[in-house]
Amino acid sequence: MARIASLQVFALRGPKIARPHWTAFFPVPPGNEILVRLRTTEGLEGFGLASSYTAIEPLVKPWQNGFAELILGEDALAPERIYQKIFKHTANKLASERGWSREAMIRLSAAVDLACWDIVGKAANLPLYKLFGGFKDEVACYATCGYYREGKDEQELRDDLQMMVEQGHKGFKVKIGGLSLSEDMERLRVIREVIGDAADLMVDVNRAWDFRTACEGVKLLEAFRPRWLEEPVAWEDDRRLLKLLAQRTSIPLSGGESEFTSYGCRALLEEQAISILQFDATMYGGFTEGRKLAALCELNHVQVAPHHDCFIHAQLVASTPAGLIVEAFTDPERDPLQAELFEDAPEIKDGIIKLSSKPGLGLTLNEKAVEKYGTRII
Repeated sequence: MARIASLQVFALRGPKIARPHWTAFFPVPPGNEILVRLRTTEGLEGFGLASSYTAIEPLVKPWQNGFAELILGEDALAPERIYQKIFKHTANKLASERGWSREAMIRLSAAVDLACWDIVGKAANLPLYKLFGGFKDEVACYATCGYYREGKDEQELRDDLQMMVEQGHKGFKVKIGGLSLSEDMERLRVIREVIGDAADLMVDVNRAWDFRTACEGVKLLEAFRPRWLEEPVAWEDDRRLLKLLAQRTSIPLSGGESEFTSYGCRALLEEQAISILQFDATMYGGFTEGRKLAALCELNHVQVAPHHDCFIHAQLVASTPAGLIVEAFTDPERDPLQAELFEDAPEIKDGIIKLSSKPGLGLTLNEKAVEKYGTRII
């Protein structure tokens, strides 16, 4: 048993930039995470992150009026029990009385869960990918880029992609859906020209297309040979529409980052809607639910390519035969936290992350970066 004796919580925010990076519908914050650091009575320490693309204040509030009491004194080596304890507060009287939103409980349970698993790995003196199964010790990695920006012309788009090429990436995910089909196809022509015919190209619509546009879009996309098409249809009936779209194209479809729980991801699999699941362990589920989803994917012949936080998700992807690839943000303006938060992040070389043998997450927080981007909550 390793009782949680103390904790620290920080809100991490990247600097505001004059020209935000946009998907089809919304700007992407350059950093918006809750950092949870746990310490046990035996001196073991672990950390976890909760990511949010919306305002971070609802994730701050629970720490200011009693949420930490749910965690202190619990056994960090029992992450399933702690996760279930927190998740129950998505619908109970105490959470309502204190103004803890359902989204906050789901996001924060993920951060606490990841911190607990970090401690579990350190207690076992094993990296988590080996503790989870150890299927391989390296994972493929791709760069997300090609965002929309106000005033962004073709030359800036080329420069954006060229930076990623020069970093050694072999896979590139780019954004479409914010312009007309003809304009987006012209952007893809430019992108394919820069990255070359041999590179993997993934295309992300961020739920911007209606079904009719999606049906037309998949036909036009075939010329660019995408490895997958991500979240191509509008949110309101996406599970069913993904299934219908999959019947009309040979392009593999992916999704899952916009789900709220592992149950929503399960529904995607039950609809036989996708070939690639992109859950985010820092937004919902942590590794406790992420491991279940990875196993479910393996049994349903679906591959796992988690959203965001490549250094955290690499532990899970490397552990399972269903693991495909992780997502990196190697433009320091787009994601300064990935660039600076860890002292010893694994190197991304030629599109591959080689995992270390360090226990737990295998990551050491950069205290200067925590101070630079973080506001201490408790």
